[in-house]
Amino acid sequence: MTAAAPSTPPTSDHDWWRAAVVYQVYVRSFADSDGDGVGDLGGIRQRLPYLRDLGVDALWLTPFYTSPQIDGGYDVADYRDVDPLFGSLADFDAMIADAHALGLRIIVDLVPNHTSSAHPWFTAALAAGPGSPERQRYLFADGRGVDGELPPNDWESIFGGPAWTRLPDGQWYLHLFDPAQPDLNWRHPQVRAEFEDVLRFWLDRGVDGFRIDVAHGMIKAEGLPDVGFSSMTTGRRQSELLGKGRLPYFDQDEVHDIYRAWRPILDSYPGGRMAVAEAWAETPQRLARYIGPDELHQAFSFDFLDATWSADSFRKVIDTALAESTIVGAPTTWVLSNHDRQRHVTRYGDGEVGLRRARAAALLMLALPGSTYLYQGEELGLPEVLDLPDALRQDPAFLRTGESRDGCRVPIPWSGELAPYGFGPEGSALSWLPAPATWRALSVAAQTGTPGSTLELYRAALRIRHEHPALATAAGPVTWQEAGPGLLAFSRSADDTVLTCVVNLSGAPARIDGYGHPVVASADLTAQDAGHVLPVDAAAWFERR
Repeated sequence: MTAAAPSTPPTSDHDWWRAAVVYQVYVRSFADSDGDGVGDLGGIRQRLPYLRDLGVDALWLTPFYTSPQIDGGYDVADYRDVDPLFGSLADFDAMIADAHALGLRIIVDLVPNHTSSAHPWFTAALAAGPGSPERQRYLFADGRGVDGELPPNDWESIFGGPAWTRLPDGQWYLHLFDPAQPDLNWRHPQVRAEFEDVLRFWLDRGVDGFRIDVAHGMIKAEGLPDVGFSSMTTGRRQSELLGKGRLPYFDQDEVHDIYRAWRPILDSYPGGRMAVAEAWAETPQRLARYIGPDELHQAFSFDFLDATWSADSFRKVIDTALAESTIVGAPTTWVLSNHDRQRHVTRYGDGEVGLRRARAAALLMLALPGSTYLYQGEELGLPEVLDLPDALRQDPAFLRTGESRDGCRVPIPWSGELAPYGFGPEGSALSWLPAPATWRALSVAAQTGTPGSTLELYRAALRIRHEHPALATAAGPVTWQEAGPGLLAFSRSADDTVLTCVVNLSGAPARIDGYGHPVVASADLTAQDAGHVLPVDAAAWFERR
């Protein structure tokens, strides 16, 4: 393991994250530098100029740590090293130095709820046996029934099936995800001290922030009580309560003690180091508790991702998110897709309809105050790949539930007429998942410089977002405008300039006037008298001085 001089952040702006556009890199699917068919840190480093030119402010990297890769790296065996599949610590140091030199910040995924079953702590726990100090760092328990043959409680894995696995010595261990991902006991002081040290390790190497995986999950209710129902008895999976109800293994009040201990560590480093929570809670008020001057900086707002294609749905979600962000004094985060969810082109209807709506939703999202998280490939208008052969799927949830996240993780297309479309070095034909033939028209090379392409739409919108005084700040109120049925219109202003975003969700073309001249649109506008006609499923930004 090598030590490195810390990489200097691009600026000393402590609040950079408040209005940042963050680009999520699913490391194994972004760019492959060595031709083995798997994306890596060297590939990211080669493509940093593309991300700078796209106009994003930061990258969020999915886990690249040492791992058996049972769950795409979210099963970590060593939190302080890079898996050889992705490179080395020297590769990481070179990548972050280049990113900072280009004005890009780096956020890394932290996975604190569970480790890999290959982690030295867990292998030691298995070897030590019941009642040992080694087992106290995880959640081991005796089973129920005459001979302990039944799980300790009725908890279910998010990936389907029981959340407990029994060992030959009779004890059970908890895994809220795959059996290869045993849950840590966050009431143990060694666990807390270990992750505080892990934070410092990566902060010392220059990372600008952390995305906290399963941030709501580290503390389990005392006594490990039953939920009270299971899919075996009711056909209803406990995971359906995620974000809708209380579960004894999620969103426990004591979890906030962890983040109150982490915040001073983040604040002790220069350059505005931050953390964003992947947290699910039953109410917006409980979600807001993760954010504040003594806890985390942000939490993802998944309600925006889940909004239906209607003006009322988006309006309700936006109003709720903005109201809650005002209470906690932190900006809202907006997201349309990520590595766990079906791509929004497909969610919105797929094909031409889905792409129209995805382009419009992008302009809606980028006009809102706060920070935005983009998922790699959405700037290309990529749809979900729905027809992957079952034999190639690698999502551990697939074998347990039949549901797979692999379709949003297909390597993105860069150039060329044949798959894998420049994913690896010239001449390489390998990619860990196959890209469809239709993606040749969606590659970065095919869309660059093409008027009306989704890539050029994103580039234009991001440039305006950074340069326009009404959009360049995380603050500033959203003023809703009177609009016809099925239309969503709001304005943001700075000095004597007003920018209005209008989205047509009505199902018919709509005449738009009174907002000024258009500066960017997701579809061609038609001039009509003193106004314009906005097509179906389209959005546009108008400027008035």
